Amino acid sequence: MSIAGRDFRELRLEDLSRSFGALNALKGVSLTVKRGEFIALLGPSGCGKSTALNCLAGLLTLTGGSIWLDKTRIDRLKPEERGFGMVFQNYALFPHMSVRRNIGFGLAMQGKSKDEIARKVEEALSIVRLGQHGDKLPGQLSGGQQQRVAIARAIVIEPPLVLMDEPLSNLDAKLRLEMRAEIRRIHDLIGSATIYVTHDQEEALSLADRIVVMRDGAVRQVGTPTELYARPAHADVAEFMGYRNVLSARVLGGSGSDVQVSVGGAALKGIAIEQRPDEQAIVAVRPDDLKPANDGPVAATVESAQYHGREFYCSGRASDGTELYFCSALPVQKGEMVRLAADPARVLIYAGAS
Repeated sequence: MSIAGRDFRELRLEDLSRSFGALNALKGVSLTVKRGEFIALLGPSGCGKSTALNCLAGLLTLTGGSIWLDKTRIDRLKPEERGFGMVFQNYALFPHMSVRRNIGFGLAMQGKSKDEIARKVEEALSIVRLGQHGDKLPGQLSGGQQQRVAIARAIVIEPPLVLMDEPLSNLDAKLRLEMRAEIRRIHDLIGSATIYVTHDQEEALSLADRIVVMRDGAVRQVGTPTELYARPAHADVAEFMGYRNVLSARVLGGSGSDVQVSVGGAALKGIAIEQRPDEQAIVAVRPDDLKPANDGPVAATVESAQYHGREFYCSGRASDGTELYFCSALPVQKGEMVRLAADPARVLIYAGAS
């Protein structure tokens, strides 16, 4: 295979800021990306992740900070001079051009010879598994196939970095799963770094080597999928990473990182994250870690139960009115009283009030 990402050691984002009038969309964002890494920028709408990607692509200018590719400062370069591949949410294909011409467009703009363009386009078609569709127009392809064309167009120029802005959001659930695997396969095959913007936690966890969680224009945590899933550094990161039970609690006692708190009118043991709380705390526990148990400390009345295949996803109300989300392997009925328990290692406790 001749298509491969252009060689580099690292990409550095140093203290990036971007303002739109009085709105600070990026606030001191710093990050180092190594060649071959797959980085996911994750966060809710308006957190700054797409702004960061557009600044990196050169589609937006920086208000402050700098971007470096090894020893070359690139934030002052035009988008086409940076040599990055870009995959957009809406594919951005030319509807009047064949698949081959769409893929080869960037190479043609670089002044490559017809023979080189033809050879690289055929290889890119093979990489994205569209070898039989080269003469079709984009409108004759499915959404998933169009996205593959967009990926082929991005990688055929052999970029050091591929930028992807929520590329799967327009696809149905089955296609999203298939394309996740394809995107990761292609990333591993060509060896470029990838920076991938998404608001989908599951997408980020399944694709990325490291996840950058953003909120209000700032980086809240950078870590591996395992670290982000098991040990969110802040309560707001925990909430975004699927800890649907993020509850105010009163500290009862404990020693070291082991803390006992009052939740739902009952005592619950957990692990303090970063600093040990004094009086008020925030407790985060995933619904799939909170389950019915005969000796469970928290009593709750079932309010709803939805069957999700292997188990029931439920909501309930504790005696003090606290709403709790939990999972049950066995059917439970609305109005039924259950006792809930969680492994203390899965109950994360943060200092502060909710």
